[in-house]
Amino acid sequence: MMQKIQKFGGAMFTPVLLFAFAGVVIGFGTLFTTEVIFGSLAAPDTLWYGVWNVILQGGWTVFNQLPLLFAVSLPIGLANKQNARCCMEVLVAYLTFNYFVSTMLSQWGPTFGVDFSAEVGGSSGLAMVASIKTLDMGMIGALAISGIVIALHNKFFETELPEWLGVFSGSTFVYMIAFFVMLPTALVACLVWPHVQDGIRAFQGFVATVGLPGVWIFAFLERALIPFGLHHLLYSPFYYDNAVVNGGIYAAFAKQLPEIAASSAPLTELAPYAAFTCSTWSKMFGCPGIALAFYATAKPEKRQELLGLLIPITLTAIFCGVTEPIEFTFLFIAPALFIVHCVLAACLATAMNAVGVVGVFAGGLIEISSLNLIPLWANHWMTYLTGLVVGLVFTGIWFVVFRFLILKFDFKTPGREDDEEEVKFRSKAEYRAAKQGDGSAAIEAGAEENPYAVTAAACMELVGGPDNIVDVTNCVTRLRLNVKDETLVADDKDFKAVGTSGCMKKGKSVQIIIGLKVPKVRDEFEKLM
Repeated sequence: MMQKIQKFGGAMFTPVLLFAFAGVVIGFGTLFTTEVIFGSLAAPDTLWYGVWNVILQGGWTVFNQLPLLFAVSLPIGLANKQNARCCMEVLVAYLTFNYFVSTMLSQWGPTFGVDFSAEVGGSSGLAMVASIKTLDMGMIGALAISGIVIALHNKFFETELPEWLGVFSGSTFVYMIAFFVMLPTALVACLVWPHVQDGIRAFQGFVATVGLPGVWIFAFLERALIPFGLHHLLYSPFYYDNAVVNGGIYAAFAKQLPEIAASSAPLTELAPYAAFTCSTWSKMFGCPGIALAFYATAKPEKRQELLGLLIPITLTAIFCGVTEPIEFTFLFIAPALFIVHCVLAACLATAMNAVGVVGVFAGGLIEISSLNLIPLWANHWMTYLTGLVVGLVFTGIWFVVFRFLILKFDFKTPGREDDEEEVKFRSKAEYRAAKQGDGSAAIEAGAEENPYAVTAAACMELVGGPDNIVDVTNCVTRLRLNVKDETLVADDKDFKAVGTSGCMKKGKSVQIIIGLKVPKVRDEFEKLM
């Protein structure tokens, strides 16, 4: 079951990759159409405003169609065959489901406790999905329908039909079955979901009253679930769905940006719901503290080469918000350090909220600058400077705590390995050549080969070959595998030796930390199966 949950979490992250760019576009579009900042140049009747408003509305595409986007994207990671065809099947079935729901509510709305004549949004419980007025089921409904269709696709896509029925095979056959499955599914949705919405609204009220303890718990769990690949499942309903605010924190905050930019009231009063997008603080301030602790505790002769590892992975965490490269350098070596890291991350998030720093702070510095610092600096610069001071204090805390624990318990963090072990990663070609006893040809081989293919080949070898692979997916940084025999999978240090950031094994579930190039590595990996 855990393997299935992990696979689902990785697949669900696929559309999230679009949010960074969309957020940047919305941030700049909102910035350049705000009169408070640009004065008369940004007045609604100016050409400047018109051009940037066109760009801004285009940037809203991703957030306005989130359910549809999640529904169509899920098959990319979960369909066992013909992923592209499955995406089409999900799209048609999801639209069919919403047409069924819309028609049922328009005819029998009072029976289900729904006022279908109400305007979409707000407390009506209604939304527009691809121009269809339907129940606002957000991402949950989209993922449920997508999951049903993916299961049908995996089971029936290759079903052999009699030759005279051949026109109904493949995707047509899957959709035929899905069509009739959507009828009872739509009925169940009409019966159940209005009550779920009541529960969601009650939960929103509860979260709003919890205050700082709620922020601490959320921030801790968001970090702690990373090794299991389940953190996406925790934060997605908060960020992109209705767990805290209608439409998700990202969409709600972006829509409110002009109002927030024009006001000098505290951010915690203007957007209290934005307290939960707080994971970036440990990325911006925690990771540098960890890197400094690694450098300070490293052996003197290894510090220079250690910098070649620490600088890029720390900058990646700060600017892009991708922390796996640095977190996985010590997660398996010293799990206790990771727990401490999670605790400090939660404390920092809570402290930031306590001093009034809230907003969209889930990505890296690039994202938070466009959605927070640039558009809101004029009236909220003092809040951000206060947050900077708090963050730097915590950088020092991370450094002191990590340095103490590393030295106290002699953790073999990067730069403290035994003398025979190298800090620097060997190239993939070097590793393969070494395995074959021909180290002289390693560098030349690596230069001639596709680097993604080389990485894929090395990883395939280390997981026991294609015969040991059950299935493969990926999230933003990790190649996720289920294997037949976990004893055939090499150790973490072997994966690091071929240029990855390590490997996590839990039973038959294997996660290889590749980095942002993982989609290309997966493509090459699948060619070897």
